[in-house]
Amino acid sequence: MRRFPDRWLCVLAGCLLAITQLPRLAEGGSPSGFRVSLSSSTLQAFQRYVATTDTQSSRNLGDGDFLWIDDLPEKEKQGVYAGLKRGEIEMRRVPPEAAGANAGIPGGMIHDWKGIVFIPGVKLDQVLRVLQDYDHQATIYAPDVEKAKIEKRDGNHYVVFLRFRRTKVVTVVLDTEHDVNYFRDSPTRAHSRSSAIRIAEVENPGAPDEKEKKPGEDQGFLWKMETWWRLQEKDGGV
Repeated sequence: MRRFPDRWLCVLAGCLLAITQLPRLAEGGSPSGFRVSLSSSTLQAFQRYVATTDTQSSRNLGDGDFLWIDDLPEKEKQGVYAGLKRGEIEMRRVPPEAAGANAGIPGGMIHDWKGIVFIPGVKLDQVLRVLQDYDHQATIYAPDVEKAKIEKRDGNHYVVFLRFRRTKVVTVVLDTEHDVNYFRDSPTRAHSRSSAIRIAEVENPGAPDEKEKKPGEDQGFLWKMETWWRLQEKDGGV
């Protein structure tokens, strides 16, 4: 058990919430020729969205089903569980109105996704050890994670550095720092909450003149990222 499916970051029965600049190209059509800034109105709208999502997540931890797929209609839920046991990954986009964001995000786009994967034949403690092994995530999650290290740890609280590399038409390299807290809910359940506290686009990565652009003043590929994770041991795996 060394590798989990991943996107920008692996999502286990949880939610990934990110904000980017609205799509645009510089004059002449080059995606590398423009600079944009994260405005206060965009940031405030995103923070309201995050607060609403946090409230919903906390409420569900106490009153609702632990895994989001358990809220699905019975027939659909059984179909998803069957697919997971076949090794499939279930990913769904969360529409803005689901988090109470009926108004648009001025100057930006929110990407809100939830997903779940089943890892057979493992225990919850094993999965947690891999997730918390940030110093080796550049190996576990290569090539999407290029560098990784724990900058600070206090019990179940981590501050970690991750360098992401994504190529889709253009290659984007981002240096990021994340504040992560893990919570053990029972012997078979755990959840975590991660916030990106810094995201900086890297110019000329790997070259002698490599440098970070000022966070929030770049091409707007990714400005903020929040993740909610839930893990449950059952059905012979996690």
